[in-house]
Amino acid sequence: MLIKIRRGWEIPESEATPEVVFLNRRALMAGGAGLIGASLVGGAEAASPDPTADLYPAKRNEAYRLDRDITDEKYSGDYNNYYEFGTSKSIAAAAARLKTRPWTVRIDGLVEKPIEIAIDDLVRRMPLEERLYRHRCVEAWSMAVPWTGFPLASLVALANPTGEARYMVMQTFKDPSQAPGQKQFWYPWPYTEGLTVEEARNELAFMVTGIYGKPLGNQFGAPLRLAVPWKYGFKSVKAIDRITFTKERPKTFWEALQSSEYGFWANVNPEVPHPRWSQASERVLGTGEMRPTMIFNGYGAYVAELYKDLKTERLWA
Repeated sequence: MLIKIRRGWEIPESEATPEVVFLNRRALMAGGAGLIGASLVGGAEAASPDPTADLYPAKRNEAYRLDRDITDEKYSGDYNNYYEFGTSKSIAAAAARLKTRPWTVRIDGLVEKPIEIAIDDLVRRMPLEERLYRHRCVEAWSMAVPWTGFPLASLVALANPTGEARYMVMQTFKDPSQAPGQKQFWYPWPYTEGLTVEEARNELAFMVTGIYGKPLGNQFGAPLRLAVPWKYGFKSVKAIDRITFTKERPKTFWEALQSSEYGFWANVNPEVPHPRWSQASERVLGTGEMRPTMIFNGYGAYVAELYKDLKTERLWA
């Protein structure tokens, strides 16, 4: 595979992104792969006030730049996959009903000492910063957003996994009274995703608590979600309330539902098509521009080494 030496984001931002709806998006198999996130659009307020609002905007880490302009919030904030609240893209109003305070995150499994920590305590003890990341959906659309959060490696350090731990498993809340989509029994709730511990410690892996200089809106996955920009978006689990370290590879949500189309690794590769559509290009939300898809979504200089010895694995979605 060809990986450019120059990092994909280390050039000026220059291509503002109006929404063009991706037409071929069959709801069930599209995978909760699209971006789930930002503050509510149209002036709606979040379901609960955020006690950490004083921490935003966080200082931007200039090491992470883009090859395009940031997608306007009016597009990214109303184009979200979040199957807990419906299978359309317009789920912001439904997601606003989710109560995100109080909220605790349980960390257990192969760790030195299991803990349960309130989200506000977790956020205040972590080194918050803003990063500009591209987001590539398996549905073949893309956007670029300013996430605020902290390196996932910091949370791994807090968890202090034992030497036996090989995987980090993350789960979304489960509460059908707030999330009507979870009443659909054919989905393997709760939404479950996983990374290897090595992936979790990679500097690009990011735990997200905010976007556009303010706390994360519910439709983006508040109060805590994952961003791994070299992978397809369905790896980015939202509204995390449990993290477990294990020796065994987990069966993730879309892998359990449709393993022939969605695997564990889910790295971006333009040369490996989805069984029902090409991944060679992507439609940029806001402009409708078609751009060539980049290997590892342009982040190969940082992550390709993670996979060099996995010759027999299905590394792409």
